[in-house]
Amino acid sequence: MRTYELMTIFRPEMAESEVRTEVDRVANALAERGAEITLNDFWGKRRFAYEINHLNEGYYSVLQFTADPAAITDIDRALSLSDQVVRHKFIRPE
Repeated sequence: MRTYELMTIFRPEMAESEVRTEVDRVANALAERGAEITLNDFWGKRRFAYEINHLNEGYYSVLQFTADPAAITDIDRALSLSDQVVRHKFIRPE
């Protein structure tokens, strides 16, 4: 099992409750694949340092978890295809 962080940026026109629901959905999907969530940190709406896809702000969230490397492949693909997600990144902290 390895430690990962998942930072996700959601579209700014979503309601905060919808964003929190989506974050919980991602956390549940990870848990179904054997991941253990250690931190679910919701940062709220923040302004971007530069424009991304003609947007200037978005909702940030960070999930820290431990999982096998195979557990994140399906989640990565689903987040890539989601219209609500502006950007996402899996990180392996040292």
